Amino acid sequence: MKRIAMFIAFQGFRDEEYLEPKKALEAAGHKVTTVSTSKGEARGRFGASAQVDKTVDEIVPGDYDALTLVGGPGALEHLDRPKVHELFRVALAAGKLIGSICISPVVLAHAGLLKGKRVTCFPDGADEVRKAGGNYTGKDLEADGKLITASGPAPARKYGEALAEALK
Repeated sequence: MKRIAMFIAFQGFRDEEYLEPKKALEAAGHKVTTVSTSKGEARGRFGASAQVDKTVDEIVPGDYDALTLVGGPGALEHLDRPKVHELFRVALAAGKLIGSICISPVVLAHAGLLKGKRVTCFPDGADEVRKAGGNYTGKDLEADGKLITASGPAPARKYGEALAEALK
């Protein structure tokens, strides 16, 4: 069993981008910890709810095998913060798997983690990915070493399965 910290916006995460990968990871026998900026019940864009297990401030990257970011309209507002950037920098430096879907690869771009990497994301984030030195591909799913990215809600299940496969 691997441990995954899945970061979501406290308000406005994209429901499928949280629920589908979480389901795929748990079906593969992994433990998913839901992380956000506040404790309590987080709300998705379309009404899904998620109980936050830990806040960003409680996360130690070394305790996890993977750190992932969920997209949605609240992702940049809630997750594009120096503390989150630092957690993902530490995790990547330690060889942890990093996952990011929809607009959330922009958080990784702002953290300086995409230089020279093949990356996909929601088309609105493509310019930020390129500005950070990432090679935006526009594909549904992209894997480059320990980085797995997906373009949005449509490939959410496939993205979750790719994360689970990479954790084997």
